[in-house]
Amino acid sequence: MTLSTVRGKAALITGSTDGLGLAIAERLAQDGCRIVLHGLVPAEDMAAKVADLRGRFDVDVHYVRADLLPGQDADPVATLFAQAADLVGRINILVNNAVIRHFDAVEQLPLQNWNNSIAVNLTAAFRAIQLAIPGMRAQQWGRIFNMTSVYGARATVNRVDYVTTKTAIVGLTRAVALECLADGITCNALCPGSVLTPNIDARIETLMQERELERDAAVKAFLNGKQPNGQLVDAADVAEMVAYLCGPAARQITGVVMPIDGGWLAS
Repeated sequence: MTLSTVRGKAALITGSTDGLGLAIAERLAQDGCRIVLHGLVPAEDMAAKVADLRGRFDVDVHYVRADLLPGQDADPVATLFAQAADLVGRINILVNNAVIRHFDAVEQLPLQNWNNSIAVNLTAAFRAIQLAIPGMRAQQWGRIFNMTSVYGARATVNRVDYVTTKTAIVGLTRAVALECLADGITCNALCPGSVLTPNIDARIETLMQERELERDAAVKAFLNGKQPNGQLVDAADVAEMVAYLCGPAARQITGVVMPIDGGWLAS
């Protein structure tokens, strides 16, 4: 992909204070894209990361703190979009990465937790797409990325809200892709396996302590029955896929679920 493909365009990445979202933001900034980061941490805690991206890539980078759960604000995604538009103008690239996870059996999951997962993992993505499409359509160019999971293609126990929303994201992706075929807009779902994020790193650390394992052994135990290559996915690899799908060679790729999972779904 050439720098000119996204240089000067604006990207909103939800759930981008660290991990996958931040890696995607960094990769797009590297190609000259203006960035709006989003999350729940206080703005002062993101100041160093914002300054780092600005300094390294000489692009416009902002952070918006916003809770995507409806509360006093009945349409928080619209508020987020309005703030993003004030900062960078029209959004050309949308990455729906914000997520809520719970680990409960079906009969033990509180209804409020279920509703919260639906609101953030699915409804917020749908609403963001609704708000992004008109501007993308006006320019006859847009890229929409929805973060699904291996658990959007297969199930696991004690994660019913996550499995349900990540499965639904695949349907949303395909429907949006078909509606935007004539508009220069692609919509694809990214399907990472186990990515080395702060969340997963903490789970590996717990395994090390509970089982008195060295790190390599703990990683192997964590990945048992998952990624057959025995390696955690690097967030940078997912970010590279986003960069590729923003490029001209990917203009015919839409409505696709793109596994980046070390062979997990093939196993």
